[in-house]
Amino acid sequence: MAQLIVLGVADRDTAEKALDIAADLSKQELLQLEDAAYAYKDDKGRPRIHQTVNLAGYGAAGGALWGTLIGLLFLNPLLGLAVGAGAGAIAGRLSDVGIDDDMIKKIGAELQQDRAAVFLLADDATIDRVVDAFRPLEPTVIQTNLSKDNEQELVEALRA
Repeated sequence: MAQLIVLGVADRDTAEKALDIAADLSKQELLQLEDAAYAYKDDKGRPRIHQTVNLAGYGAAGGALWGTLIGLLFLNPLLGLAVGAGAGAIAGRLSDVGIDDDMIKKIGAELQQDRAAVFLLADDATIDRVVDAFRPLEPTVIQTNLSKDNEQELVEALRA
């Protein structure tokens, strides 16, 4: 089962650093990341969300490939490419995998000005190395789907 951890950090720049750390840990196979995002409030106090996975882009690419192949069968690959890319982009935009968008928006709306929340959805992690990598950012645990004991251990490990 995937674990969701939402960390509160100082600002948007720190949230971007957190995603960079997560990506680096993923490359080192210390963190098997499924999805990641961050939320913050802009200068006007509106919540903004940055997600790492662009489903519309992936859908458009896949749709373009299939549309071209189908278009070749009917001797019109350019039309197939255009229709396939459009349909794929729409399907990708309507798909919701990974972290629940409504939860991100809700937590983003509750943030204090100049604060950010980092959302990490991971299948597996080398806990001690991941905690050591995030500790310099001085995050606070906002929410998890961990057991109460494991969540408390995480909170204490990040404070140490």
